[in-house]
Amino acid sequence: MAEADPCSFSSFQKFVTRHVSLTWNVDFCRRVITGSVALTIEAQEKQQNSLILDTRDLKIQNVLFNGQEAQFSLGTKHSFKGTPLEICLPDGMQRGQQAIVEVFYETSPAASALQWLTAEQTLGKLHPYLFSQCQATHCRSLVPCQDTPAMKFTYYARVSVPKEMVALMSASHDGNEPDPLDANRKIFNFRQTVPIPSYLIAVVVGALESRNIGPRSRVWSEKEVVDKAAYEFAETEIMLKIAEDLVGPYVWGQYDLLVLPPSFPYGGMENPCLTYVTPTLLAGDRSLSSVVAHEISHSWTGNLVTNKTWEHFWLNEGHTVYLERLIAGRMFSEQFRQFKAIGGWKELLHSVQTFGATNVLTNLVPSLREVDPDVAFSSVPYEKGFALLYYLEQQLGGRDVFLGFLKAYIQRFAFNSVATDEWKTFLYSYFKEKVDILNAVDWNAWMHTPGMPPVQTKYDTTLADACISLCQRWSKAKTSDLESFSAADIKDMSSHQLIELLALLLIEDPLPLTHVQRMQEVYNFNAVQNSEIRFRWLRLCIRAKWEEAVPLALKMATEQGRMKFTRPLFSDVYKFEKFHDEAVSTYRKHRTFMHPVTAMLVGRDLKVDAEQSTAS
Repeated sequence: MAEADPCSFSSFQKFVTRHVSLTWNVDFCRRVITGSVALTIEAQEKQQNSLILDTRDLKIQNVLFNGQEAQFSLGTKHSFKGTPLEICLPDGMQRGQQAIVEVFYETSPAASALQWLTAEQTLGKLHPYLFSQCQATHCRSLVPCQDTPAMKFTYYARVSVPKEMVALMSASHDGNEPDPLDANRKIFNFRQTVPIPSYLIAVVVGALESRNIGPRSRVWSEKEVVDKAAYEFAETEIMLKIAEDLVGPYVWGQYDLLVLPPSFPYGGMENPCLTYVTPTLLAGDRSLSSVVAHEISHSWTGNLVTNKTWEHFWLNEGHTVYLERLIAGRMFSEQFRQFKAIGGWKELLHSVQTFGATNVLTNLVPSLREVDPDVAFSSVPYEKGFALLYYLEQQLGGRDVFLGFLKAYIQRFAFNSVATDEWKTFLYSYFKEKVDILNAVDWNAWMHTPGMPPVQTKYDTTLADACISLCQRWSKAKTSDLESFSAADIKDMSSHQLIELLALLLIEDPLPLTHVQRMQEVYNFNAVQNSEIRFRWLRLCIRAKWEEAVPLALKMATEQGRMKFTRPLFSDVYKFEKFHDEAVSTYRKHRTFMHPVTAMLVGRDLKVDAEQSTAS
């Protein structure tokens, strides 16, 4: 019996989905997608008479079972899981028997998987824009399906859009043709032949252009930034080749990148064949391309081997951060890999402090019963997961030895979904000569205990030493010492080291206002456009109660929507008592332009009524 998924209503223990065929019409005027989905299902138990699918805010018109009309009913709506759709199977199904269930439906204008942008919200200002974001449990607002990562299927899609626009999906292109029903529209066809979970279905429609950046890669975006993006992500093929050398062949064919509009809520999203990235990565010096290494790594850990439920999200993200840093180590140096790990530990510390060290959502394997995965999202599965894997690397014989395990793990579970117990069983079987070492690991403390990990591994601090030294100078400086600081302090620091310096200062007690004002005088951080530096610098200023930084912080929080930046900036201004009301009023003014998940979570952070925060 498959493990239950607390985030899904679907009867995936009784049925599996083998293939999905989508026929969509994208309607920008009504902000809906209309069409149908044909699911090829296979019974896993004998005499099955009903199928349950996940939905959220869908208008179900009718259902066919092998071409015949089928009865259906919608259950009680759950606050975040949506509404179960129960379909009666007229003749029942026997174990191993396949059938095609076709559902005709329409999405809601408020579908949580979709963000509709007006022409004014795009760079080109001429055409509207649509993008989806299905992870973790939003695919059910786009497609009635078994919306659980335990289920993998292939898919085909036909998408009708206005003829002057381009449609892209997380699949290979399969040509396009005029829409026979409307001369003003065009149909784009897509084929995904590698089985994927529902959260990796992705669609984008906009005035998009592309540039070649490698033998199997193009970068897509609005034309205003496409050349800048082509420069920024020119190292994509290098990263792909390193990843293949580390963990085996890339099975997805094309690896394209799409630079989304600023409201995209994440750094990146690993949709197969079409990685989404935030425009906040366009630093101009390729310094933030580690996000691309992360999304490339997901092609193996996440997309090929997938967490069985969102309670095992660390299997996706911990392994991906581990692989991403191996790629960085190959591209730059082992010291750089260790340096990135030091930064990751601080990210983890911040998440644990934000949630609280006794909050069970800081467990590596949390319970998500009646917990919205979006609310649980943090750096914990990424960085606590990485910390465990790095700790095991050190205990079991070093990087090259542990890489052998990672490669074998991917080969063993490729095309499947896996839970933590299965991972652990395979770890023990792979290292059967080192069971004593594994038995000495405090698995309960690592997996099922909140807070920071039970062990803090030591990292090579060579690249961090200059950052640590300068941080200590600032945090210990008296007013009379401020003249000793100059631009020469940071002249030889890379942007990665500047990020680390500011991250270290954010862990210390807030600096006096005089100190951050002097820091601006000598380092001119206000002029820096690198988003990771700017974000930490503005947080440092707000913590020092520098009032002049408030408009800059609110500007950054609203001109882009990456939650990593937007949520802390809003929260920091909100906690600055004099500007509490300004944080709330700025949020209210901008929330209709935010991604629905961002609007919901910032609203929670600022204690603005949740229903109001998602109202039009």
